[in-house]
Amino acid sequence: MSDLDAAQTEAARLLVADAERIVVLTGAGISTDSRIPDFRGPQGVWTKNPAAEKQATIQNYVADPEVRRNAWRSRLDSPVWGAEPNPGHYALLQLERLRKLSLLITQNIDGLHHDAGSDPDRIVEVHGSVREVVCLSCSYRDPMQVALDRVRLGEDDPACQDCGGILKSATISFGQSLVVEDLQRAEQAARNCDLLLAIGTTLAVYPIANVVPVAKQTGAGVIIVNGSPTEMDDLADVVVRGSISDALPKILGA
Repeated sequence: MSDLDAAQTEAARLLVADAERIVVLTGAGISTDSRIPDFRGPQGVWTKNPAAEKQATIQNYVADPEVRRNAWRSRLDSPVWGAEPNPGHYALLQLERLRKLSLLITQNIDGLHHDAGSDPDRIVEVHGSVREVVCLSCSYRDPMQVALDRVRLGEDDPACQDCGGILKSATISFGQSLVVEDLQRAEQAARNCDLLLAIGTTLAVYPIANVVPVAKQTGAGVIIVNGSPTEMDDLADVVVRGSISDALPKILGA
């Protein structure tokens, strides 16, 4: 039996049905049912292994070869490689079928929205993607699996094949700037939407969390779907609490 609030779920469904220009913001919570842990939750990656957070700080990563070696070892065993989209990811495709989706903004780096079939031209990955590797010194970019194959063959800290520079995943680490064009695109979409749907995020990570008050200030409706309270529940027209992979198919009619 579902533990979702039926009245809130129906209210969310009606808001989606009436909307024409919907912006979606997703966070780690949409991927936990795909067995990808979040970072700071009770079973989060950094909660269980605080040393792993050092790998996500650019200064530590650049300065310490041991941090990089540990990062490459952890990438080999990342749960992302065996993960598959769940019903929550697939439910969002309904918005594209109905031609209602303006933009899908995700804080996730796992690429599961792409795997589910969402239009890449409508996805903004504000924190980058673990599916690719980049050089910190030149424009070299390649699929992550190319670099991981080198690690499997014995390179514990593979260098750029073009310039010898440091390689890392194409994700935004602590200490790195977000892509200005991505933030501008997200804000513009939030200003022009008539409904914003925030899914699986505590809305505590800025500046991207600002799309919620931006949308609200311009008159859009706001739906928050999450397993626990968020910092912006008071801004929402509807809050649906519970399993995201259970809630979204009901809300989106998928």
